[in-house]
Amino acid sequence: MPENLEFEKAAPLLCAGVSLYSPLRHWQAGPGKKVAIVGLGGLGHMGVKIAAALGADVTVLSQTTSKKEDSLHFGATAHYATTDPETFTQLANSFDLIVNTVSAKIDMGAYLGLLKVDATLVNVGAPAEPLEVPAFALIPSRRSWAGSSIGGIRETQEMLDFCAEHGIVPETELISADDINDAYERVLKSDVRYRFVIDAATLA
Repeated sequence: MPENLEFEKAAPLLCAGVSLYSPLRHWQAGPGKKVAIVGLGGLGHMGVKIAAALGADVTVLSQTTSKKEDSLHFGATAHYATTDPETFTQLANSFDLIVNTVSAKIDMGAYLGLLKVDATLVNVGAPAEPLEVPAFALIPSRRSWAGSSIGGIRETQEMLDFCAEHGIVPETELISADDINDAYERVLKSDVRYRFVIDAATLA
């Protein structure tokens, strides 16, 4: 563990951090690449920070613009509301890579339509119900749909070193074990920005 990473901040990196670092590295996010992060939650906000540090031009696609200020603070250059149909018209054929972090059903055809030729949409979020993919959202522009999980030990170490070097840490709220039930209720209400971390010293 790099010495300049506090344990409170490092803990979420071992989950959300590597879950976003891995696909961004694999699909070569970097200078000259336009990357969209779908969802600005515990996963998504790490994706924005890492993609920006890699040198990519980052756009956040969220249900509303309520978190736009956060998106720009984390390194995004733009933030769009996916509830606005104009978003999908305006951004059609725009991105080299889209990383979907939400665990809810989305209109795959609409999101795939945001990709350039030979570009990829990667699912990191895992919806409970199947996603429907229209064939002609993929075929004409030779687009790809992929999935990604966490990384191995070597890639996790690489991620930790990268985050330490670039000063990338998650936004966290430290709670005691006694607050776990309340924290869970807040998660259900999307009332956390952006990760709860339990202080292990409070565990009985």
